[in-house]
Amino acid sequence: MKRICVNCGSNSGNNPAYLEMAELLGKILAKRNLELVFGGTSVGLMGKVADAVIKSGGSAIGVIPKLFADKVSHRGLTELYIVDSMHERKAMMFKLSDGFIALPGGFGTIEEITELLTWAQLGINKKPCGIINVDGYFDKLLTFFDRGVTDGFIKIEHREMLIVEDSPRTLLDRFEEYNAPYVEKWINI
Repeated sequence: MKRICVNCGSNSGNNPAYLEMAELLGKILAKRNLELVFGGTSVGLMGKVADAVIKSGGSAIGVIPKLFADKVSHRGLTELYIVDSMHERKAMMFKLSDGFIALPGGFGTIEEITELLTWAQLGINKKPCGIINVDGYFDKLLTFFDRGVTDGFIKIEHREMLIVEDSPRTLLDRFEEYNAPYVEKWINI
């Protein structure tokens, strides 16, 4: 792996643990010589991860839609790509990255990680996807996914494609060992 995409909030949230984890993740990415790919903003958790990577001597690559590039784009990045739309942003981030991590965030973060999981389920994405479950932030989402398994909407093998850890070090270690399983998506009825 060379590059890790981090999806997370453009806000900082109300819990100081979110900013602390964003900073820790950035430091660890730089220490492991993993380049950061992210949404390109200077604000919220996104900005904190990028700042930590840069301060630790690492590389940070941002991808931001021109709609808000003038307002919040991070000015200290190794590279900054300005694209026309959110769809282009996600496609470029996918292309540039070897793995994906979600930190706490809102609708955008959830949409990004679930789209990657959908692609993994369909065999389009063979790259590792993970969540750092800071202070139980994703517990209810994970319960929802487990309910999807119980109720027959998600195969257990697909659910297990999402790697969940509390520690960035452990998550990245698991990424190194990840081999995308092949599972037939269609359920026989």
